[in-house]
Amino acid sequence: MTGRIVLVTGAASGIGKATAELFAAHGAMVVATDRDEIVGLDDERITTRRLDVTDDNDVASVIAEIGERHGRLDALVNNAGLAIPAPIDGDGYRAAWDMSIDVMLAGPMRLIRAALPLLRNSDAPRIVNVSSTEGVGGSAGNSPYTAAKHGLVGLTKSLAVEFGDEGITVNAVCPGPVRTGITAGIPDEMKDKFARRRVPLRRYADPIEIAHGIFHLAMPASSYITGHALLVDGGMTIKNN
Repeated sequence: MTGRIVLVTGAASGIGKATAELFAAHGAMVVATDRDEIVGLDDERITTRRLDVTDDNDVASVIAEIGERHGRLDALVNNAGLAIPAPIDGDGYRAAWDMSIDVMLAGPMRLIRAALPLLRNSDAPRIVNVSSTEGVGGSAGNSPYTAAKHGLVGLTKSLAVEFGDEGITVNAVCPGPVRTGITAGIPDEMKDKFARRRVPLRRYADPIEIAHGIFHLAMPASSYITGHALLVDGGMTIKNN
């Protein structure tokens, strides 16, 4: 990855931060973005920028800066996300739905459309969308998040076909339970109980473990993997009992 130009969204914490650090550790030049302030990414190969993925002007500005500085983009990692629990008959459902779709489905679409000219300048262009096990399943009270993540897997597969003749690979990573800000409010004893019952590896993942899945799909050598949704879930999805 030495010298590769990588854009990571949602890099202020959790999976995005671990991903930015991992790429930089392997020699990539990383543009780490988030709508919140980014602190603690001190590697000289990492440039931090504010980016709200729901704002077309923000997206255009960050992509334009990458174009002016580097002339190309080798890997786009669409990681920005949020979780708003919302039963479908709840008062806040429509707001949760609109925000979830705007950030986690329309956001990646905006980034891909804006970044496409720069990706086409790369000799090994990669798009990695961070979905979830909720993108291949579902759970009660979480349908805005689930719908957005299912949509992101669908977008991944369709664009993999659309871009195939250009050599632009498009893949998704679907994390299972991870220790991030989204799950920080769950007490540790509840995390442990869930993991013992549902996850063959009997634990939540650390963000760096998800980052390695993203890194794998973004490597130049991963040139014959496209349209794939990689489950990084400790075996949770395959467990029947």
